[in-house]
Amino acid sequence: MRKKIYLLLIAPLMGALYVNAQVPGANVDIKHYRFAITLNDANNSIDGQATITAKFVKPATILTLDLFKKNKDGKGMLVIAVKENSLPVKFKQDSDKLILNTKAAKGTIHKYNVTYAGVPADGLIISTNQYKHRTFFGDNWAIRARYWLPCIDNPADKASVEFLVTAPAKYKVVANGLKVLEKNVPPNQKLTHWSETAQLPTKVMVIGVAEFATDSPGNPGGTPVYSYVFHEDKAEGLKNYSVATKILPWFVKRIGAFPYKKLANVQSKTIFGGMENAGAIFYYERSVNDSQGIEPLMAHEIAHQWFGDAISEKSWWHVWLSEGFATYMTNLYMEGTYGVDTLKSRLAADRDLIFGFEKKYNAPVVDSAYKGEMIGMLNANAYQKGGWVLHMLRRKIGDDAFWKGVQAYYKQYNGSNAHTDDLRVIMEKVSGINLKPFFTQWLREAGHPQLKFTWNYNDADKTLAVHITQLQAKPYQLEVEFTVDGKLYRSDISGSSTTITVPAASVTPRIKIDPDVNLLATFDTVNKP
Repeated sequence: MRKKIYLLLIAPLMGALYVNAQVPGANVDIKHYRFAITLNDANNSIDGQATITAKFVKPATILTLDLFKKNKDGKGMLVIAVKENSLPVKFKQDSDKLILNTKAAKGTIHKYNVTYAGVPADGLIISTNQYKHRTFFGDNWAIRARYWLPCIDNPADKASVEFLVTAPAKYKVVANGLKVLEKNVPPNQKLTHWSETAQLPTKVMVIGVAEFATDSPGNPGGTPVYSYVFHEDKAEGLKNYSVATKILPWFVKRIGAFPYKKLANVQSKTIFGGMENAGAIFYYERSVNDSQGIEPLMAHEIAHQWFGDAISEKSWWHVWLSEGFATYMTNLYMEGTYGVDTLKSRLAADRDLIFGFEKKYNAPVVDSAYKGEMIGMLNANAYQKGGWVLHMLRRKIGDDAFWKGVQAYYKQYNGSNAHTDDLRVIMEKVSGINLKPFFTQWLREAGHPQLKFTWNYNDADKTLAVHITQLQAKPYQLEVEFTVDGKLYRSDISGSSTTITVPAASVTPRIKIDPDVNLLATFDTVNKP
């Protein structure tokens, strides 16, 4: 997702054929969810009927689902009944778990029906939009689906999903997948059924319900693109959202086929600037009015459809595989559309954010020691530094190998999960380079290189000796670039101190360090040693 500005600066102090995607060590792999949800305008209570298809990978006597129980404030879900094959199943609820008593052998598939009701404490946001009209929007990241859906609320357990939404007839409903049914039902209601056959993590399973104006601006590559905006924003919103038809084919050409059968872009009520719900992206309300900012925002969220949705991180420590990819793919789209100077300026701005964040919280990108709130993981390490690592990887192995690696990564892990080493192994195969040192120093260690450049001129042989000192405690293995009188020089360095001698025409040569913005480092330059 794309964070709003105030989130950006938060420090983390606070008989079918199924793809296997499950929580490591779990006794069950959820294969399919079918959620029937009834909404109303009289109050914020919802009625739910969940049908959960589960394959047991180990013998089990219980199935534990995530579901937030009704609390003392009256918010939460109360389970009324659980059945399997029309027979009652014993269960109990604690504060955030629903525990079913069941007897399941390894390899068996069971289907449970859970009837429940309540007022969502979170996850499904029932409120009014900026025009005071009532709206209902799922907002599940990171583990907030449990506030309104009985599920395994973990990105490592992926499943196909259906939503059957019954709501007052004035509303339009959008969700993951394709619309398979829309019909009026008494009294003055409408049933809308959406079905997604791809494997999704719960973080991107959603519904959006509002009085929408809709449009279909195009069908690039056979993928229908839709826009959903509030009626008051119809003219400007539908025009600005149509840029998605330009962004989508750019990514398809370079990454691979779009993972889903439609792409809807939806004006919504979300705590994020954009949220990458699979095939149904939600954007903040005023996004429709941002004719300049909507393009990179949409590029970020559309890139997530491949990275974060189709390929999901195995654990939250590896969230950079979602946010770093979306950040860098946005930068690459902007470079491809508006030129290399756009990429340079975006990378330079991202570099400043990384170093500013590092002063508040110095940790590696793959931050296995982090124990704070989930929202704290959405930081400059995951977004901007993750994106920068991909940029340096691209420069290290070359464009051809980089894109071959991206395509191979998507092909292998589409519909399942990956972690950082999975990406590394694929990039090593396509490039023929041992990338473990690169991945270790940039992703699993905190900090960045601090480089001091000094130089002196030898008039006798017309040469310039450029001295590079790594000021941080542990030297990096890296490539530095600089120009002397417009000529580019590159050098691999690994020690604390390196000297490079190059020709120079005068005692006052024109020197520029990292001219193409290719190294995540700070640079201190002094004319003489």
